[in-house]
Amino acid sequence: MAKFGKRTTAAREAFAGKENLSIADAVALVKGNANAKFDETVEIALNLGVDPRHADQMVRGVVSLPNGTGKNVRVAVFARGPKAEEAQAAGADIVGAEDLMEIVQGGKIEFDRCIATPDMMPIVGRLGKVLGPRNLMPNPKVGTVTMDVKAAVEAAKGGEVQFKVEKAGVVHAGVGKASFSEAHLAENVKAFVTAVQKAKPTGSKGSYMKKIVISSTMGPGVSVDVAGTLES
Repeated sequence: MAKFGKRTTAAREAFAGKENLSIADAVALVKGNANAKFDETVEIALNLGVDPRHADQMVRGVVSLPNGTGKNVRVAVFARGPKAEEAQAAGADIVGAEDLMEIVQGGKIEFDRCIATPDMMPIVGRLGKVLGPRNLMPNPKVGTVTMDVKAAVEAAKGGEVQFKVEKAGVVHAGVGKASFSEAHLAENVKAFVTAVQKAKPTGSKGSYMKKIVISSTMGPGVSVDVAGTLES
């Protein structure tokens, strides 16, 4: 039988027998047991009743968390001329065109969000096999292929979170840091769940949102009352 450290054992005991909590109670439990030596990320995972192999059951979208993510998001922008200057002025970390394409092709991906102006897509399209698996491919549906690079960069830096369902029907994201107040974390969780609910695809049949689990980077997860969350 595996042996756990004191911190892990204490967390497991605190979570024992607790499930289907309200958002407020789940956040309080997770935050109260996030005792690592670093500021843990509070994460959410939603099990959805969809099969993303079918186009009409794909779930993806974007949401601006009301209290930000607490994460320093590194943004890369594919643009030229005035739009490149606009991106730099807005705070983009990396800006370029063919030169940036070569950097990415070389395996150096030092950014968390990728934005492109429409005219750059022939170049960015060559990077699909590199950016796609990392969920970094610019997409007009989530506002990362746009001429308004200033707004896109500021949104990415300000707490905007993209989400996309995985093969197993799971959507997950970081919704803040353990150092956030319980109220701010609860607001972020609610905003994320609401956004995923609104993104329900036309092909979804039966139960759409099956399970919601909140956890911290190093801690156990606790389930949230789905019905109560959607009604609140």
